[in-house]
Amino acid sequence: MHKIKLGVFLMCSCMMTNAAMALDLSLNDAVEKIIAESNDIKKADANVKMARAQLDAVNANRWVNISANASYMNMIDVARPTSHDGIKLPPELGGILQSFGQDPSQIVIPDNLFMAGVNISQPIYTFGKIGNAVDSVKSAIKMSDAGADVARREVAYSAADLYWTAKMTDEIVKLANQDLKNAKNSKTKLTATGRANRGNLVKIETDIASKEINLSDAEFNRDTAHRMLKIFAGIDADTELNLTDNFPAEFAPMDEKTLTSSPQWRVLQEQVNMYESRASSQRANGYPTLAAVGSYNYTSMADRAEHLFDKSGSQSAYWGLSLQVPIFTGGLNRANATVDAMNAEAARQDLDKAKKLTSEQFSTAIRQYNHLRDNLANMQNARDLAAKAYQFSLDRFGAGQTSAVELSEVASGLYQLDVALLNAKYKILMSAESVKKLGE
Repeated sequence: MHKIKLGVFLMCSCMMTNAAMALDLSLNDAVEKIIAESNDIKKADANVKMARAQLDAVNANRWVNISANASYMNMIDVARPTSHDGIKLPPELGGILQSFGQDPSQIVIPDNLFMAGVNISQPIYTFGKIGNAVDSVKSAIKMSDAGADVARREVAYSAADLYWTAKMTDEIVKLANQDLKNAKNSKTKLTATGRANRGNLVKIETDIASKEINLSDAEFNRDTAHRMLKIFAGIDADTELNLTDNFPAEFAPMDEKTLTSSPQWRVLQEQVNMYESRASSQRANGYPTLAAVGSYNYTSMADRAEHLFDKSGSQSAYWGLSLQVPIFTGGLNRANATVDAMNAEAARQDLDKAKKLTSEQFSTAIRQYNHLRDNLANMQNARDLAAKAYQFSLDRFGAGQTSAVELSEVASGLYQLDVALLNAKYKILMSAESVKKLGE
């Protein structure tokens, strides 16, 4: 006896432990977890960072460009390449020098040369090359931001779909379980009255077998839906979920309105702006570039490398204005500008098409929401009447006034209306999610 009590206690403790380990998950929590785990959103955020990095790269062309150079050269006597005595003058040169009154022995040719310099360039006016390129990248950043918004809305919609689908499978399991219990209770009532009618008994046993299969299918669908939700939310597969949000009993009406703003529209509009600015920048490549320039150079020469900095070398510097004018590029700038202009036109056509399609989807989602909401009360009333009809039929069956066939049909009708009511609520909720996904 004590062993039996201990076993029962341990079993109850295990059941309580499993129930305590179940994770309470609300709709908002599920959406946040799925958004945090979404690769699409991570990729969209990376695209935003890349676009901002491109802006830094283009803006760098506006500022001062400073470059430095340094070089060292050692002249080699080809006749004596390993000698360090410098360059030997040809005899003919000595005669020429003597004719000018110069002593060739006093002539020293430094064969080590060191040069260093700094060059500075500051664009002053580029006729739109840099400005339009910057505008193009700024539009690309806005397009990436809008694309990230599109991704978040899509993921939030998918997260809500996963959550409500899993919740619906939970409710269907409860309905299937109750339907099976009702069939078993009917069998109990039939056999409790004495010798049961063979036809009624066979019908009820058939219903019980089919309802057990139906319950098994419902549990499989529930487990599958929960597993998908856990995968996308980054939840351990062995964790039991307790979905805390329930299907609402009533839904507020949704006002008919026109779609005025959509992240998809912003993506396409900024794409148009990006290509137009890029086309302007390509055209400006054929115009001059005015820049302020400056340079400083230092030169030192000596017969040996170790003597290069024994005395000051020669220095030179200049500053001024530079005007660079492209003369011939083979039509490259014009061709690139034409390509970008055509891309802008294609994006503009996509924008017009998207406005028509998305506006219709937005209006349809609102109409569907209100349509399903208006029919929900009638469906709920039909379900309640079916429940009453089932209770009447069950009472008559217990009194032997009706057959198991009639009872089965009434029970089947009640179950189908329960599932239809759940499905209608699911569609209403997803219609509302569609409206939020498409825009404002």
